[in-house]
Amino acid sequence: MSADGYVDKDLPNLYFDRNFNIDAAKILPGEFYGTSREMVLVTVLGSCVAACIRDRVSGIGGMNHFMLPDSGGQDQANPLSSSARYGTYAMEMLINELAKLGARRPNLEAKVFGGGNVLRGFTIANVGERNSSFVLDYLRTERIPVVAQDLLDIYPRKVYFFPQTGKVMVKKLRNVHNNTIVDRETDYRVRLRQSDLGGDVELFT
Repeated sequence: MSADGYVDKDLPNLYFDRNFNIDAAKILPGEFYGTSREMVLVTVLGSCVAACIRDRVSGIGGMNHFMLPDSGGQDQANPLSSSARYGTYAMEMLINELAKLGARRPNLEAKVFGGGNVLRGFTIANVGERNSSFVLDYLRTERIPVVAQDLLDIYPRKVYFFPQTGKVMVKKLRNVHNNTIVDRETDYRVRLRQSDLGGDVELFT
């Protein structure tokens, strides 16, 4: 754990972004990061989604990067019932981290991105659509307003989020010259199917 954020077991990749002349954190699948400092949070999304959440008064904010796991064909009638806990975990861990840093629940707002149709081989409904539907439903249920979104489509995205101001820059990667994004998300998908989250996470109020 650091003064600014927490990511499951390891801190994300921290570096200095020379394009923006600011400290940056690269968020990989399964990670999240919260900060009260002026910096940029960066991720690249395929079928995964990222929620960029901030306290619009204090500027405390963070980003996660997650995917709902493939249920392996089980529970076809309601495929989210067994897998939504993974998305819920990702959202609650980020929101709880922002609360620790001093964010107030009534001030939270969200911008959401990703859910592109870039993976093949899932046994149930398109994973990008499921991820997108989940994050919007979750935020609606928790009454956190979504002030911007860029979801679905067929392209991966690179997202830059500046929590202090709320600014987001999104670049759709129409010409990807390698399989890094797909390989990274496929590996993440395998890890999800083999993992067990354990106990519940309590959402702050």
